[in-house]
Amino acid sequence: MTEFSEAERVYLRSQRLGRLATVDPHGQPQANPVGFFLQEDGTILIGGLAMGSTKKWRNLQKNPKVALVVDDIVSLSPWRVRGVDIRGEAELLTGPHGLGAHFSEEVIRVRPRRIHSWGLTGERAP
Repeated sequence: MTEFSEAERVYLRSQRLGRLATVDPHGQPQANPVGFFLQEDGTILIGGLAMGSTKKWRNLQKNPKVALVVDDIVSLSPWRVRGVDIRGEAELLTGPHGLGAHFSEEVIRVRPRRIHSWGLTGERAP
């Protein structure tokens, strides 16, 4: 598993929303906004109101490959954006977790395999 730099960890902890891309059974990509939670072990948990009944959950049952993009606009003038693109594999978990009572018992754990970031202090070289 690839590890996040300290700058990436700080940034990810400051954000609440990302876009998770999965692949459906026909090979078509699907991207959805998701709430995410960086874990101390370097994985990311993604929860939802009824995660087990979503298309992303069904997609991941067939193909565990995912991309999660977290980005924002720091300034319009001058134009400055920053973000983290995480590619990896998802693990589908069901059971108790500490994400909060408003999340269903199904959560997605993302194990990063490739991380690319931009616009962060101490960012990775391209």
